[in-house]
Amino acid sequence: MPSQILHGPAAPVLYADDWSVLLQLARQAVVAAVAGQPCPRPDVALLSDALLAPAAAFVTLHERGELRGCMGQLDWGRPMWQNVLAAGTIVPREDPRFMPVSGAELPVIRIEVSVLAPPVELPDASAFDVQTQGIIVERSGRRALLLPQVAEELGWDAPTTLDAVCRKAGLAVDAWRKAGTRLFGFCAARAAEPGFGG
Repeated sequence: MPSQILHGPAAPVLYADDWSVLLQLARQAVVAAVAGQPCPRPDVALLSDALLAPAAAFVTLHERGELRGCMGQLDWGRPMWQNVLAAGTIVPREDPRFMPVSGAELPVIRIEVSVLAPPVELPDASAFDVQTQGIIVERSGRRALLLPQVAEELGWDAPTTLDAVCRKAGLAVDAWRKAGTRLFGFCAARAAEPGFGG
């Protein structure tokens, strides 16, 4: 009998002004990191309660519609804005899949910010809803995550997504089928600069 889908906590609800601030913070962090300068910090007193609330965050970079980097901060106890700054600081220089972003690329880099609700452990793979959830896999000290939009953008079904997250973790692609592998689903919300993905 299939397991019931477990959605866990809903993604944080943010207004347009909140997203605008997060995208500005991410952009400032990326630009500062590429220049080798300290990241500017916002006036916390001016931030909304939503941005002060704890939430994990990822920053994704696209260059002319192609992925150029994606890294995050899985600290669900730290304020959202801090995680966005931290992710924006590391993504242009530390994503091991890509060469560091150069200053010449910045004008054509477009940024997306994702904020993540806390994950919920899934009893088995049938509880993963690829339509609405991202996925985390853990096994033998290895861990990897795919944001919900990855499967959506690539047209993947649940098994393909689970294979991919295992591969990203350096595991056998069918590791998600084996006892001892832990799977976690999570919801996320996102917003992007104009031109992202295009």
